[in-house]
Amino acid sequence: MAAATTLFLERGYAGTTIPAIAERAGVALQTVYRTAPGKAGLLAAAVRAAVAGGFGRSLRPVEERPAIRAVIDEPDPATQLARYAHTQPGIWTRLGPLQRVLDAAASSDPELRDLRDELDRERHRGLTRFTASLYERGALRASLTAERAADILVTVASSATYDSLVTTHGWSDPEYESWLAETLQQCLLH
Repeated sequence: MAAATTLFLERGYAGTTIPAIAERAGVALQTVYRTAPGKAGLLAAAVRAAVAGGFGRSLRPVEERPAIRAVIDEPDPATQLARYAHTQPGIWTRLGPLQRVLDAAASSDPELRDLRDELDRERHRGLTRFTASLYERGALRASLTAERAADILVTVASSATYDSLVTTHGWSDPEYESWLAETLQQCLLH
């Protein structure tokens, strides 16, 4: 998996082959084929591992991960959003490059398009659960439903926003995190 991830990042999806993955990993070609269902399966596993924080952690439900548990358990809505913002630089540093590989490959591979769309739906569902808890406590602006708040959260805390501010414009991760926390607090809370 590490060899596949490295090659996807170096060569992109189209430029990565199963024989190259086997060679990079120092294993027989059949070992790679037994690891995952083809190249798309390897990219899917790499992306899911990046979402989870690394290989071996992907089976742990999101709500059970320590950083997310700290967000959920925090009683103060503004601090919850700040803690959420704190998780984002790490996620986009790990996931962002693979997300770009997935996005490029999804344009020509229906299986990968389905994976990208499912990951987007999973993220939106998770953030809707989060914003629903804010709504139920009366913390959201009066004009916002939990669904609308999740739409805003997904958009403002997107990989595109992180890439624009940090990668393109040179913001540091702490600057991005501070901006994200403040922006989410202003957009979502009354």
